[in-house]
Amino acid sequence: MTLAKMVPARRPAPIDPEAQPGSGGAPGEGGSGSAGHRRPGYGPLGQDDLERIHQSALTVLETVGFANPIPSCVEVLTRAGAVHGQDRRIRFPRALVADTLARAGRHFTLHGQDPRHDMIVQDGHVRYGTAGLAVHLVDAETRSYRESQLRDIYDAARIVEGLDNIHFFQRPMAARDIADPLELDLNTLYACVMGTSKHIGTSFTVRENVRPALEMLYALAGGEAKFRARPFVSSSTPFVVSPMKFAEDACGVLEECVKGGIPILLLSTAQTGTTAPASLVGAVVQAVAEVLAGLVYVNALKPGHPAMLGTWPFASHPGSGIMAGGSAEQALLTAACAQMARFYDLPGASAAGMTGSKQPDFQSGYEKGITNVLAGLSGLDLVYEAAGMHASLLGFCLESLIIDDAVLGHCLRCQRGLDASEAARSVDAIAATCMNGPGHYLDNGPGSPAPAAAYFDAGAIERLSPKQWCEAGKPDMLHQAIDARKKILAERFPRHVAKAVDDRLRARFGDLIRLPRSAMGYSER
Repeated sequence: MTLAKMVPARRPAPIDPEAQPGSGGAPGEGGSGSAGHRRPGYGPLGQDDLERIHQSALTVLETVGFANPIPSCVEVLTRAGAVHGQDRRIRFPRALVADTLARAGRHFTLHGQDPRHDMIVQDGHVRYGTAGLAVHLVDAETRSYRESQLRDIYDAARIVEGLDNIHFFQRPMAARDIADPLELDLNTLYACVMGTSKHIGTSFTVRENVRPALEMLYALAGGEAKFRARPFVSSSTPFVVSPMKFAEDACGVLEECVKGGIPILLLSTAQTGTTAPASLVGAVVQAVAEVLAGLVYVNALKPGHPAMLGTWPFASHPGSGIMAGGSAEQALLTAACAQMARFYDLPGASAAGMTGSKQPDFQSGYEKGITNVLAGLSGLDLVYEAAGMHASLLGFCLESLIIDDAVLGHCLRCQRGLDASEAARSVDAIAATCMNGPGHYLDNGPGSPAPAAAYFDAGAIERLSPKQWCEAGKPDMLHQAIDARKKILAERFPRHVAKAVDDRLRARFGDLIRLPRSAMGYSER
């Protein structure tokens, strides 16, 4: 069995909103499950800590505020109740933040082009996806790096299309073969939406580039009203330059995206010890304050507009300042941010899986494993950067998408917990086996739950005995992934967008669209 065809992990069951943290059991292995589902049980912060962080963030917003607001931002926010001081900083009174928290959008759907991939955010499920802006593609065969290109984005999207444990696709690389910002934004979007029918995340360089992108999206959806009803693309919007300054171009993008019906990932990406406090909790306070300011901004533009708390602080090694995206500290930061999103009952979207390893190797596996599993156990709604990324966000590997899909299957299995139902407790099976049976459970006799439902099947290669492994030619995960990548890219050309629609897009945008039809499996005739 190749890695690309692994049995998918079952998704964790929806959370019972009446259950208390740590109470009850999780539904499990084929049984009826315990009475009451539990909320995610892991969190590095206590309940009192969450309240203290909240109050600290409110103090920062009210007393420090944000620098560098653009004129339209000043107009929108002061009309909502923010204060524009003589020092030209925008400050946010506590009452304004409280009002925003009360009316902000919750439990909305991030749509796929194919409705099978629709994701109701905050429904108790953890979703993993890609993200990033890597400038290199990692060649796993030659163990080398080269600059990433537009076609690499399309190839990554069509690999993700067939991976069960990667639920959404945000562009993970920069198309370094395109220099013009408008062409870059449009072609990145085009490569993503053509490569997968799952929900797409992208970004835009400046306000002026959003309108032609919306024209493309409306055409793909079959009209503006249809896109607004089912927006299948969200904008990753780094509206803040940490610490506590508005990013002027990104603010313009945010305003245009809200106007055009695009959901917003409010992105705060400070790094501890450089653009955020060295204290991990201090970094969380700043990240929460920054995204709450963005939430006020979005809701001042359009109350209830779908927006996600992209609290995304990066850990760094003390002294050197080098990013430590695969560290235990990063796992704790992400889990703490997930707790704060749950504290507010708002959609949480943070990052994990950001290994510092340059290749898919042991370091990559354990760093992605610990950060992704803690993100899941903490109940984070959307986990970005979860697959494919290397070199602390500088490199992206197509083979790692396939390997990481298996890792994420195990992470999802951990989130499912154990079934403690009467059937799963196996009292009758123990009695029958020990008193009247063969003294073992190898035949899966009467009363024994089927074992297959209890395990995530990660493929035969890691279950072989040493003898079987030698006889099979000593296969390893990386070479399996290389073979799978070649097969997928030779055979998988998604056709969820009709060629007639693509023809109209190419007629409208002309030479702006740089991805050749041949790369999409079409004849050039």
